[in-house]
Amino acid sequence: MPRIMFVELPARDIASARRFYTDAFALDLTAFGPTYACTMTGDVDLGLQGDAAEAPAAPLAVIAVDDLDAALTSVVRAGGTITKPVFAFPGGKRFHFTDPHGNELAALKANN
Repeated sequence: MPRIMFVELPARDIASARRFYTDAFALDLTAFGPTYACTMTGDVDLGLQGDAAEAPAAPLAVIAVDDLDAALTSVVRAGGTITKPVFAFPGGKRFHFTDPHGNELAALKANN
């Protein structure tokens, strides 16, 4: 069943952002290279994107789906606009889209 499983935040300084969330909330953030870190609780996780070219302009809700291609088709059919086509990353594949009201989100199919 699709659900919001991830929120990604832009982070100009990944080390500083990791320290903040660790110090403020005792979050355990796993580094995935020099510009990305995230919690891995399996509930609703938090990601920090330090690569300015990849960072969302605002917090990005990520919806877990069982079938990425079907989700893409449904988003377009429902009036959404694809802003970043399907791409692979460590952990799965996803695409970004805006809903008809201009909110950017992503749909993700995790590697099993």
